[in-house]
Amino acid sequence: MKIQESVRRLTEAQRIDWLRLIRSENVGPRTFRSLVNHFGSAREAMTRLPDLARRGGASRPSRLCGEAEARDELAAAKRIGVSLVAPGETGYPPHLTTIDDAPPLLGVRGNLDVMERPMIAIVGSRNASGAGHKFAQTLAHDLGDAGFVIASGLARGIDQAAHRASIASGTVAVLAGGHDRIYPSEHEDLLAAVLEGGGAISEMPMGHVPRARDFPRRNRLISGVALGVVVVEAAHRSGSLITARIAAEQGREVFAVPGSPLDPRAAGTNDLIKQGAALITEASDVINAVRPIMRRPINLPAGEPDRGGPEAEEPAASDRARIVGLLGPAPIGLDDLIRMADASPAIVRTVLLELELAGRLERHGGGLVSMI
Repeated sequence: MKIQESVRRLTEAQRIDWLRLIRSENVGPRTFRSLVNHFGSAREAMTRLPDLARRGGASRPSRLCGEAEARDELAAAKRIGVSLVAPGETGYPPHLTTIDDAPPLLGVRGNLDVMERPMIAIVGSRNASGAGHKFAQTLAHDLGDAGFVIASGLARGIDQAAHRASIASGTVAVLAGGHDRIYPSEHEDLLAAVLEGGGAISEMPMGHVPRARDFPRRNRLISGVALGVVVVEAAHRSGSLITARIAAEQGREVFAVPGSPLDPRAAGTNDLIKQGAALITEASDVINAVRPIMRRPINLPAGEPDRGGPEAEEPAASDRARIVGLLGPAPIGLDDLIRMADASPAIVRTVLLELELAGRLERHGGGLVSMI
């Protein structure tokens, strides 16, 4: 069941440059990719960040990550056994490479071989019922016996039950904070058990204490590493429903466990089923649904890291003004923006990049953007 992929490796210098770029202010995974594509390398992009942010209307200079800071993070990660790997390198979950906002560098720890195996994510309520706990344990155990790795978020409730039941077969904890800032803290022992045969991943820097907004960001990784996501219990407006929504946007299978209409912890899962999620009652339901997906090849994004090459055409002042004028608080699709602006896709993307680095642009799912 192991997925074979060609491996592309960064040099030590490139890894430092990539880490500096992704740790600089207003640079997220999508912005990182745009910058490297635009300038040909992370190092060149770093030199151009201040000018891009200024042209985008930044009110102050952006914070740039220095080389010493990047080297310190790499050293701190190495001290606790964390490797920072790029898509295509050993330890980077293959399915995660296919999402639009895959982390350029991912901190991985534990048994790196487990990252290559097919994963199923199991998520649900932190305040889970006894029945929910038992079903999560049974499902995780049975999927593990069938050769699947269980991915979850190391949270209380369903996450905890899924991890514990799949320690022997292999499980991966997806962290919202740095590898040295485990949340909740009482699960440090659980993580230690997970790492004996499984692994943990995080895109956040060492020392980062998770905040409320980090958990939805983490959730895209839980679904991103997996073939499908099983929601065992979830109330209305639960974080698990965010994971389910992101999973659907990523093209992952979404499964839901039905529950009593009298239990508010099942309200979200029952709604998912009404909206088209696959109803499951046992592991074979999941296995039969994902088996055809496992036969499909996984292709890494085209292009080589830091490939070099000519810069894209720079926008004129009139282009910039026209594109900015079309943007507002209501999200608009990139294709619509290109058509309305009567400009090339490269020009529009460059202006959006400038605005994003200035902290003035927000990206939404489905390729939508809006002004902040």
